[in-house]
Amino acid sequence: MKTYFALILSIIPLIGFAQYTDVINSNRPGASKSAYAVGVNVIQVEAGIYYVKEDHIPLQYDVSGVGTNFAARYGLLWEPLEIIVDGNFQTDTYTDYSSTIDSDYTRSNMKYFSMGAKYLIYDPNKKAGEDKPNLYSWKANRKFKWSRLIPAVSIYAGANYDTEFNPYTPYGIEGFSPKVSIATQHNFTNGWVFIMNLSKNRIGMKDSSDEDASDLQYIFTLTHGFGEKWVAFGEYQGIKSNFYADDLFRLGGAYLWKKNLQFDTAVTFNVKDTPTVFNLSFGASYRLDLHKDKVISEDNGTSAKEEAERLNNKDYYKFGEDEDKDKNKDTAPTEYKMD
Repeated sequence: MKTYFALILSIIPLIGFAQYTDVINSNRPGASKSAYAVGVNVIQVEAGIYYVKEDHIPLQYDVSGVGTNFAARYGLLWEPLEIIVDGNFQTDTYTDYSSTIDSDYTRSNMKYFSMGAKYLIYDPNKKAGEDKPNLYSWKANRKFKWSRLIPAVSIYAGANYDTEFNPYTPYGIEGFSPKVSIATQHNFTNGWVFIMNLSKNRIGMKDSSDEDASDLQYIFTLTHGFGEKWVAFGEYQGIKSNFYADDLFRLGGAYLWKKNLQFDTAVTFNVKDTPTVFNLSFGASYRLDLHKDKVISEDNGTSAKEEAERLNNKDYYKFGEDEDKDKNKDTAPTEYKMD
């Protein structure tokens, strides 16, 4: 799930430099984004529907409605690079209780729409091969290593697009505005994954009162896999801006139906009354897997013709040793070096 399917992320250290996994790696149903990309030539769609209920006690209004959030992800050119288009559309009824006669208003618009690119700038798993086991000390292998606390880190840069007279955004803003974020990800043992996001949206935008219309968001997500199919998560999302501020909590889980298909559900709530928030969501993630592993050939200093002649030489032993000599040895060589 948004990390991210925790079970899948927990096996990433086993695949070395690649971020591609054999099964889908979704950001749903949380609000955070994982540090890792989907993999080159992987097209992934993540979408869901939700019911929302808000009740603002001091201002005497409530909101009830439904919405959909969606994301399209594509792994482009390199394993660390991912293109993302995501958004949230909501339609609801706003009921005003502040006057003698209640007033209802129907609203529909995009709460947000953004597009951009995410790039993994640091992957601790690249050094996993260098961290070889100590063949002489069981204690040394069990010793805690501080390097395990270093997370994977990715950066995101993109743009938001807002329409004019949008009831879900500060009044008076419209058009494109920059968006940047940073994501970190810890893949712990036993299926635990911890993700942190810090993002700044609508940078430089001003509302109709010439006030700063940008917002700062920070998200902390903890996921845990159970068996090969199930994962549960808990999440905290903080939002700070002049237009809206909140502390949201999410709980939920996901189920891996097939290797390219995941279903999920989550509940979102807060602990204040300005307004109270309750959100129930259901969704799915589907992956179109066009990924192909690259064949890496190592240059050993010989031409293609020389290599063919070497391999066709009946006196040449595949490990670079003379076959007859090895047969006459009392013991097998302790190590072979592949050409």
